[in-house]
Amino acid sequence: MQIRPECPEDAAAIGILTDAAFKDVPHSDQTEAKIVEALRTAQALTISLVAVQDGEVVGHVAFSPVRINGVAGDWYGLGPVSVRPGQQRAGIGHALIRDGLHRLRSAGAAGCVVLGDPAYYGRFGFEYDPQLHYGDAPPGYFRRLTLSGSPPKGEVTYHPAFEAS
Repeated sequence: MQIRPECPEDAAAIGILTDAAFKDVPHSDQTEAKIVEALRTAQALTISLVAVQDGEVVGHVAFSPVRINGVAGDWYGLGPVSVRPGQQRAGIGHALIRDGLHRLRSAGAAGCVVLGDPAYYGRFGFEYDPQLHYGDAPPGYFRRLTLSGSPPKGEVTYHPAFEAS
């Protein structure tokens, strides 16, 4: 498996993959592919990586800027993460997230936030911080990973693509 930045030819495959990955997920509103496309259109995909196996896109991860207390900075949101059904739980998503976090660190990002399963994202060092919140996310499910400096405090907002989709 190869992990690389997405290229324009990957966009359709990423959309199909993302729709399939979230098709039967109970907490999904089935807008993840639209979010990725809207982020791409807005040129707000800070990092967009694909996992390629035998010439096919089998996984994708997106990182986009977030605002904290309405201020843009050097914090990013992780997600969506998509892996082809049938290949989930095989380490593809894990590898994509690790690579993306490494790229954020290398680019000098201060941190990353994610809304998701505490047990899964805890493996990457994401922690619950009651002083950093996102909407009405259940306690513990909104998490942060500080890459440099002190952790911020306040309300996080994702790129408008997350709301418009």
